[in-house]
Formats: sequence, C-alpha cells, structure tokens
Amino acid sequence: MMWLKAWHLIFMVTWFAGIFYLPRLFVYHAMTDDEPGKERFKVMERKLYYFTTPWMILTLFFGFWMLYEYAWAAFGSMLWLHIKLLLLAVLVAYHFYCGKLVKDFAEGKNTHSHVWYRWFNEIPVVILFTVVLLAVLKPF
Repeated sequence: MMWLKAWHLIFMVTWFAGIFYLPRLFVYHAMTDDEPGKERFKVMERKLYYFTTPWMILTLFFGFWMLYEYAWAAFGSMLWLHIKLLLLAVLVAYHFYCGKLVKDFAEGKNTHSHVWYRWFNEIPVVILFTVVLLAVLKPF
C-alpha cells in the first residue's frame, strides 16, 4: 500500500507542477504582442502539456489501483472519497481543456484576456487544497 501511495503522490506532484505552470504560460502568452514571443510560448505550452499528460495518467492509474485494492469494499460509506473523485473528474476536464487552449493559441484563436487566465489559473489551487484536506482529514 505504501509503495502505491508513494508513486501516486510523486506523480500527483509532477502533474500539479505542470497544471499550475501551463495556465501561467497562458497569462504571459495572452500579454505578448511580438511574434517571436508568441511562437516561443506556443512551443513551451505544447511541450509542457505533452510532458504533463503522462503524469496525469500515472496519478490516475496508481490512485485507482489503491481504490481497487484497499478501499473498494468501504467505498459506499466514504463520502469524502466520493467528493475527491468528483473533484478529480473536474481536474481531468480542466487538464483536457488546457489542451484545447494550447491548440487555440497554436492556431491563433485565443479569445481570452490575461486577466481571465489569471483567474483560470486558480482552479487547480482550490482543487488541490480541497483534495488534500479530504484525503488527510477524511471528514465524512
């Protein structure tokens, strides 16, 4: 169990590093006016998104492995875990939406301001705080 949890946490931290930084790149990209700068951000965003995606997959793999091995029998009585999984689904959707935004920027179709991206960047922060508190405290 401890090995699964360790790998889950390692991959979760690496996924969150990318999911925190990618929207920050969007902020700077949306503020950039020069063509060389825009092209540089396109490359950075694409590389970071494709670097981060495997960490998401591995986080999910080890998390669901732990769920299957150690918590499935008690799953029905663990409301905190239901909420955590719901937030995880939101985070996965957020990740894939970031992929859409990478594509929009690459095609010159961005429609959002840097201010919008600053707010958008806060979503995974709120999810991280909530998920960690739920997993550690198991309040219900």
